[in-house]
Amino acid sequence: MGAEGRQHVLLVGLQVSDEASYARYRAGMTPILSSYGGAFGHDFVVARVLKGEAGINRVFTLVFPDRAARERFFADAQYLAVRAELFEPAVTATFILGEFETTAA
Repeated sequence: MGAEGRQHVLLVGLQVSDEASYARYRAGMTPILSSYGGAFGHDFVVARVLKGEAGINRVFTLVFPDRAARERFFADAQYLAVRAELFEPAVTATFILGEFETTAA
């Protein structure tokens, strides 16, 4: 957890086109995410989009102790290898919907 119980949160929307590969990506990247103090907060499979990017079918939050941990995670060589192998073929589009600091629950 960050200073004074703060957390850095990233809100992400995806257009997942290959659920099986995406599930393998999540299994492969989660231990790496954890090693940086990160975790999935909320995770939703979207059935219908009423407004905005129509292709989004997955929305989730990634929670980190601070922004620096987030940046280190996304630059990690192991993470980048898993991303190239499994995420890139499985996901058609990525949307960063928001980024904010919050108090840990």
